[in-house]
Amino acid sequence: MNDSYPTHVDLQVMAKQIMLEHGFEPDFSATVQKQLAAIKSRPPLTAPSSKDVRDLRNLLWSSIDNDTSRDLDQIEVAERLASGDVKVMVGIADVDTFVAKASPIDDHAAKETTTVYTGVRNFPMLPEELSTGASSLLENQDRLAVVTEFVVGADDNVNSGTVYRALVRNKAQLMYNAVGSWLEGTMAAPPKVAASGELQEQLRLQNDVAQALKRQRFLHGALNIDTNEVLPVVLNQQVVDIAKQERNHATDLIEDFMIGANGVVARLLEKVSSLRRIVRTPERWDRIVQLAAARGETLPAQPDSKALNDFLLKRKAADPDHFADLSLAVIKLIGPGEYVLERPGDPEQGHFGLAVQDYTHSTAPNRRFADIVTQRLVKTFLAGTAGPYSDDELAGIARNCTLKEDAARKVEREMSKRLAAVAMSPRIGETFDAIVTGVTPHGTFVRVMHPPIEGLLAQGNQGLDVGDKLRAKLKRTDVQHGYIDFVRA
Repeated sequence: MNDSYPTHVDLQVMAKQIMLEHGFEPDFSATVQKQLAAIKSRPPLTAPSSKDVRDLRNLLWSSIDNDTSRDLDQIEVAERLASGDVKVMVGIADVDTFVAKASPIDDHAAKETTTVYTGVRNFPMLPEELSTGASSLLENQDRLAVVTEFVVGADDNVNSGTVYRALVRNKAQLMYNAVGSWLEGTMAAPPKVAASGELQEQLRLQNDVAQALKRQRFLHGALNIDTNEVLPVVLNQQVVDIAKQERNHATDLIEDFMIGANGVVARLLEKVSSLRRIVRTPERWDRIVQLAAARGETLPAQPDSKALNDFLLKRKAADPDHFADLSLAVIKLIGPGEYVLERPGDPEQGHFGLAVQDYTHSTAPNRRFADIVTQRLVKTFLAGTAGPYSDDELAGIARNCTLKEDAARKVEREMSKRLAAVAMSPRIGETFDAIVTGVTPHGTFVRVMHPPIEGLLAQGNQGLDVGDKLRAKLKRTDVQHGYIDFVRA
């Protein structure tokens, strides 16, 4: 069936239905709305709320995020010290100050655990009036934040770190694409940056430090992966194409600062029970070894992230056009991350993909419940008071966050298939270069390179495994069910 985007298909309604099918509750209750009204009636901040809150509104804080984002979780500023080291400060929105534990909004967030992005509609974990308003680090607004500070030395290592509460003010709300292009020298500075020499100097310093942090992570075996994220291209309220979301120096800057900040927070909480974000050692390492051997490279018999990253870097240089395909295969074989309880003295499980032992999620409390929980743990630790959660509570939260994150991926995947079906409907009969992305009891799945969409290989799947390349012909699309079927050409 070639279902060429029938007018009766409402993609936003479809997205909500898929959310419900996967156990989410996208609508907020009356009790949530009542709590939200009380939050909105609070007077604006004009001074630090206590002696434990520093006033850092004078610093040149800025945020960098997606072009359409208003749920701003983090702002950044850096300072060159007399020693030549660089002090980095990452301010994280203090969501906990608005959302008390076990309040209606918190109960809703604890069930949902994450904001879900479907391409045509976002389903926020917190009411948008909060996450894009009072708790968002919006430009020219005084906001409470939890600041993670760390110093990067001449050896590119994080040499010290601390966490404290502060009152902050975002001086420049910036966008990834514009800042990234300017940092890479391919476009002129965006207007806010062009208007301030001080901001230009600040962003260049942040970029230099972030690149140094990335180099150091790669030396320790962090994986150089191209995740090939895609977004729908919408014209006149209709999906007309699927485009790759490109990485750049600005996206890397934020990623590396967040990894640094999350490591500092994880180490701060070593003496108390807390949540950790881990990626286990790959069970299908043997298949990764086979993928390398097929490209003339040898990996050790036992999992080794440094050796794997060296191989990935070599392949990126040798065959950049197909690096995203190799990355996707490796990601599938490594498997997803998960949340776990870590108690003092427990063996560290680490994050295989980032090559770090100390890692948690703390930098996106407007979008992830685990980050709100970690924020509460940090604040009680700093105050010297009893932790807000028992070990059993934290273990339950970890399980639910992992389950809901998996459910969110399924929702986003199902909607991505439908959006891709809309974009691909006019291309029935065309043949594409493809790579096998999954082999399951339900069938063999492939992704074509241009545009980067995934579908079922309905015929000709014998003998194929993850990472194999082939030519695939588009046989049919079905927007209603999100089907995209290929046959081996």
